[in-house]
Amino acid sequence: MISVQEALHIVLNSAQNFGIEEIPFIKSVGRILKEEIFADRDFPPFNRVSMDGVAIDFQQFKNGQRAFRVEGIQAAGSEQITLQNAENCIEVMTGAVLPNNTNTVIRYEDVTIESGVATININVINKGQNIHTKGKDGKFEDILISQNTKISAAEIGVLATVGKSFVKVARQPKVMIVSTGDELVGVDEIPLEHQIRRSNVFTLVSLLERLNIPSETAHITDDKPILKFKIEGYLKEYDVLLFSGAVSKGKYDFLPEVFEELSVEKLFHKVAQRPGKPFFYGQTNTCSVFGFPGNPISTFVNCLAYFYPWYYKSVGIETDQETAVLGEEVSFKPSLTYFLQVKLESKNGKLVAFPITGNGSGDLASLVYTDAFIQLPSDKTEFKKGEVFPIIKYR
Repeated sequence: MISVQEALHIVLNSAQNFGIEEIPFIKSVGRILKEEIFADRDFPPFNRVSMDGVAIDFQQFKNGQRAFRVEGIQAAGSEQITLQNAENCIEVMTGAVLPNNTNTVIRYEDVTIESGVATININVINKGQNIHTKGKDGKFEDILISQNTKISAAEIGVLATVGKSFVKVARQPKVMIVSTGDELVGVDEIPLEHQIRRSNVFTLVSLLERLNIPSETAHITDDKPILKFKIEGYLKEYDVLLFSGAVSKGKYDFLPEVFEELSVEKLFHKVAQRPGKPFFYGQTNTCSVFGFPGNPISTFVNCLAYFYPWYYKSVGIETDQETAVLGEEVSFKPSLTYFLQVKLESKNGKLVAFPITGNGSGDLASLVYTDAFIQLPSDKTEFKKGEVFPIIKYR
């Protein structure tokens, strides 16, 4: 049995590169950018009016002039016009090119326009106000978005602005999620007294959807020949297999044997942690195999603690470890790393974690009332209020 730190190190060192694909930019939200995005011209590409109003030559205002005859209108999207008389003004619209021979914009709220004359009603203005100057946001060929950025709505706008109709992103792994066990029935079925509905597989589907990873699901009964036959096919077809159950010491926990017979290299089996001690991890040349214990909390925390970091490393994302202050004293005697469910609160600018007592790793409903796991190290048995530990958030 290895430590959590050793297990995570092994998982991260076996991260895969799934390659790159080019997709329409509008479908790239949540994906990982695999190219640098450059400005194809200055941004903004011209001195841009940022308020509806009138454009003037500031020197005239500085000389005491307050009334300016309107010489024309500069609409957004129209070619730049020129102020012919420095004592006049031009009405301008938001987004328009700043007219030649003007350098200051006064918003409509601060002027009165009557009989073609705009009178400025305020005594203080600044030269260059309400103008978004050319190149202020970025110069031609500046890097606007760095490689390995997770694309959000903000990046979509930039991609559109620079004309990137297709964008290179990390290809997502092809994932199969497998549940095992004769005690499991479908969500829409009425279970017998000795049965339960499948839930872990759908928890995993949802956890992967948070990463924008599509997945397929399958259920296999506790029959070793059938398990072996189906898994042999999955190992050839998918980049990643996620299993829930059948990796412990039960008489029908066939997966470790099946993996060995199918030449899955076992990188570890059993981690000094609670919950999720029987966790199995292995690989073939083309497929990574995560065997999560079947209890719901075990499956949940192992996916967050190991699969998530493995995925981030595989696609090139760097993440920061979050921490929280322990809100209550905790005692835990076993020499295991303890992933304790907590409710998070913000107090005096600090994130505080309050332990929530559940009914063990099978208590799926307890997840509804918690926000994260706090990771308590195995070399202590008493954890004091106010101490800071890593957390894994799931809300």
